[in-house]
Amino acid sequence: MTLSRALTAEFLGTRGLTVVVVGSGIMGESLAQGNVAIALLANSLATGAGLYALIHTFGGFSGAHFNPVVSWIDFLRKRLTLREFISHSSVQMIGGLCGVLVTHAMFGLRLIQRSGHDRSDLRLVLSELLATTGLVLVIVHSGRKDAKATPTAVALYITAAYWCTSSTSFANPALTLARSLTDTFSGIAAHGVPAFILAQFAGAGLAFVLSRLILK
Repeated sequence: MTLSRALTAEFLGTRGLTVVVVGSGIMGESLAQGNVAIALLANSLATGAGLYALIHTFGGFSGAHFNPVVSWIDFLRKRLTLREFISHSSVQMIGGLCGVLVTHAMFGLRLIQRSGHDRSDLRLVLSELLATTGLVLVIVHSGRKDAKATPTAVALYITAAYWCTSSTSFANPALTLARSLTDTFSGIAAHGVPAFILAQFAGAGLAFVLSRLILK
């Protein structure tokens, strides 16, 4: 599979995932009439379903990472070269940003926004570390007996992680950066982004170590 096709798939997949996350948050919040639990339920179910569909759609082209930490783990596992990792991460970031713009346009909102959702609390940063550790472990190990099980396992994990983590499991630097540009249900204030991204890479690194030393 050529690199250009893989990068196109990563761009489209990350853009699509961002539309699902941000768009379902907007729709869920607007219909829930102030009930945050209902809004989160809509957001989590839509994200899980969308992620499942996107993995099946683009997995054959790029592995359906849609996430810089997943590409980084593939680089550490020598499945991607450094050039491929940088390329994948770059188009994922661009895809996430484009996804926010498309979603805002679709809902008639201002295209570029500054999120006011403060998620800088240390407990939320810890949550991101743990959520990303779990996500990477699921991605790496869920397909050991049956590779076809991975899309389902990843989608179900993310759906569950929305509810069992205090940060609602961003677990993705590309989406974290993109979500700083939306002042809607799924947004994150810009000052919380660096800590979230560092925690996500730390969590992925922890999962890599666990996989190499304990779960190999």
